[in-house]
Amino acid sequence: MKKTPLVVALPVLALSALLLSGCGMFRSHKAWEAAKQEAPLEIPPGLDTPSTSAALVIPEPGANNPTANGATARLGKSGGTIADGFVLNDNIDSTYRRVGQALEKGDIGEVVAHDDASRTFTLNVVASDEPTAKKGFFSSMFNGKSKQTADAPGAAPHQVQLTIGGSGEKASEVRAQGDAAAVAKVIDTLKSRLGGS
Repeated sequence: MKKTPLVVALPVLALSALLLSGCGMFRSHKAWEAAKQEAPLEIPPGLDTPSTSAALVIPEPGANNPTANGATARLGKSGGTIADGFVLNDNIDSTYRRVGQALEKGDIGEVVAHDDASRTFTLNVVASDEPTAKKGFFSSMFNGKSKQTADAPGAAPHQVQLTIGGSGEKASEVRAQGDAAAVAKVIDTLKSRLGGS
């Protein structure tokens, strides 16, 4: 005897309805589902909310002091004048001599003047304010070295004042002041050559 489609479909439909209605038996009733809304927090009498008037103060132009990690804000197209530096675990005289030797190569910048008494150097550094695009893996592999900052668009000579001073008993500080791009070039190069922190 041949079974009709209704005879087959009816038990399948009844079984499906039974299985789907059984899902309600497994629901959990957690305490957070029955939680009620509490009243919002109130400021006690006698206290006041803190002032937010100075929360978004725009600094004056030229107040571009670097943070502890050397980060500075950019104002317009030029980077502005900044000061940055690092510390070497060496005495002042030895650090001044080592910085002088690193500058003799001439690839950082041209030494215009130096003062042994005050331990300062004045440099002309060619650097660009415009960021250069970083080359990809294959570009750098097949096209050789990346562009130097002197080859970058907008590169111009900037004067940088380099000062070596004391920092504690057995350490000395190398500080550079001038154009942001030029200072970054001088400090980064000297730091990598001399091992500063």
